[in-house]
Amino acid sequence: MKKAGNVQRSVGLVVVWCLLAGLVIGCSGGKAGAPASPAAPSATSSSSTSAEPSTPSASSPSESVPPETTPPAEEDPIELLLAKMTLEEKVGQVIVAGIEGTRIDDKMKKLIAEQHVGGLIWYKNNFSDLKGSVQLVNELKRANDGNPLPLFMSVDQEGGKVSRLPKDFTAMPDAVKVGRTGKPELAEEMGALLSNELRLMGFNMNFAPVLDVNSNPANPVIGTRAFGRDAESVATMGVAAMQGLQHGGTIAVVKHFPGHGDTSVDSHLELPSVGKTIAELEKLEWIPFRAAIQEGTDAVMIAHILFPKIDPDSPSSLSKTVITDLLRDRLGYAGVVITDDMTMGAIARNYGIEDASLQSFLAGSDLLLVAHGYDTARKVYDRLLEAVNSGALPESRLDESLRRIIALKLKYKLSDEAIPVPSASALPNAAIQQWLKRLEQ
Repeated sequence: MKKAGNVQRSVGLVVVWCLLAGLVIGCSGGKAGAPASPAAPSATSSSSTSAEPSTPSASSPSESVPPETTPPAEEDPIELLLAKMTLEEKVGQVIVAGIEGTRIDDKMKKLIAEQHVGGLIWYKNNFSDLKGSVQLVNELKRANDGNPLPLFMSVDQEGGKVSRLPKDFTAMPDAVKVGRTGKPELAEEMGALLSNELRLMGFNMNFAPVLDVNSNPANPVIGTRAFGRDAESVATMGVAAMQGLQHGGTIAVVKHFPGHGDTSVDSHLELPSVGKTIAELEKLEWIPFRAAIQEGTDAVMIAHILFPKIDPDSPSSLSKTVITDLLRDRLGYAGVVITDDMTMGAIARNYGIEDASLQSFLAGSDLLLVAHGYDTARKVYDRLLEAVNSGALPESRLDESLRRIIALKLKYKLSDEAIPVPSASALPNAAIQQWLKRLEQ
């Protein structure tokens, strides 16, 4: 009977999601629907009220006056979904996990079905050919059937040296080449083309654009990934690229706050330290991020960098000072915050990944990126669940992040519907070639 009850509950959650996200097509079979352009969800809630029935008039005792009623107020879709989720599902939704290889396996199925992860990240070695990659996307989405929300299907597709998609797509250049044109319309078109590619492959989230200012020539990790060395130019071009992605229906994740451009250490390997003050960051690194926040960025990635003059005890990704006091309160950012990969050397070599993930969440992160190792993702899940059960992580704090996550998934009408393998003629390669010619003019 328990299994039947779980199935019935899962179907109910699927129906709720379909109705709230406006996914009419295919709702009877799962969290399905045709991808749509972003549409902001309702975020208002009020209780249903009704007036007391009117009493009959004394002069006309035989007349019955119908009760005056107030129509029930529309329920807040976010609260409606949140109320139906189990604690285990809530915990899983804050994790974006990595996958291994080019085929789905039992461990991955289990991570989705039992740990209820909210999203997946792909790297270049997860892509095979066009057909095989799309089939894997569909298999992963199918494995999510029964969970309350569709998956974030994410990737780093910046262009240039950070490109993950199969070779079927025409290669796009590093951001610096676009930045040198000084033409934001070309950056916006770049974002739109990237979004087109990703949507054809079944992806809905891109960890791009890079908003770091390439201010340190010795920087081993940013370099040509940045739009340039001038903060105002990076802001203009980066925001345009972000908007191109957004208008194409892809969640753009701007990165790497508070700024990775002045590091001399690769955070994939070690923990960088930057001796800048808040005032210095405001004059350079934060200019692009302020612009992106003002223009409605949906998601911000937090870097693994220690700023000892700001928080001497914790790197940015674990710091309440950086995430809550500065990004949210000082810069006024209200959207989703995601960490850089918690398995990177900056964290893994200096902190326990599970404890660091809990610290990051308590500091204000919403999504924890655990990009490598099924067992590692499961341990992070177990650590968070244990913390909620013990009271170390208040469920109200978990709900706070869930509201932002659900709002984002509703806004972009995310769906686990299977997608067809695109034909060669459907790829935007001709449009990319035309764009590349304009880039050279």
